[in-house]
Amino acid sequence: MTAELKTEGFGVLTTIDVKETLKKKLGVEFQNYVILGACNPPFAYQSLLAEEEIGLLLPCNVIVYEKEGKTVVSAFDPMVMTSIIGKDEMRKVAEQVKQRLQRVIDRV
Repeated sequence: MTAELKTEGFGVLTTIDVKETLKKKLGVEFQNYVILGACNPPFAYQSLLAEEEIGLLLPCNVIVYEKEGKTVVSAFDPMVMTSIIGKDEMRKVAEQVKQRLQRVIDRV
């Protein structure tokens, strides 16, 4: 998954193993579930220039988990940011990020 993100210019800033964390913190069993904090530095920079508060919505989260014996991959829709931040600059960036994330999901 991280290799596919890399092909679209994303790095993974954080990896949260939810299963491991819940076992450690609560002593409960949970399915395999990982949250990746993906960041494309040029797009992050453009977003921050357009709106400083956008950092509250960064990085873009990508989740990978198992359901009924299959691996599911899903990503935060960056177009949501445009409904929160009503700036044209954000829309352009969000559209590009969405296209790249969709290509990653389509390949895995």
